[in-house]
Amino acid sequence: MPQYLVAIHHPDGYDGSLEGEAMERDIDVLNEEMAAAGARIFAGGLSAARSAKSLRAQSGGKVLVTDGPYLETKEHVGGFWILEAANLDEALAWGRKAVVACRAPVEVRAFL
Repeated sequence: MPQYLVAIHHPDGYDGSLEGEAMERDIDVLNEEMAAAGARIFAGGLSAARSAKSLRAQSGGKVLVTDGPYLETKEHVGGFWILEAANLDEALAWGRKAVVACRAPVEVRAFL
């Protein structure tokens, strides 16, 4: 059976805490519905985009790490890993390897 990433996109500065209990309840109901249907494999919220790190390959085998999800026009998420890491530095180490292996920019962001 095919699997899909369903990504929720928020505007800059989005503060989910302002949405209130009704939205939390609706999300819980949707999660329960997806689980009951056998559709949900994993669900998780991401930390704010401002906490993301972007990695790009540089000449000489170097990797540049910058703050934020700075994507070039027409880029999109083509795949992802969900990793367990002790801390951001360990996650960035995996991200550096992913930049090299995939020959593409990588964003590292913590789950909430």
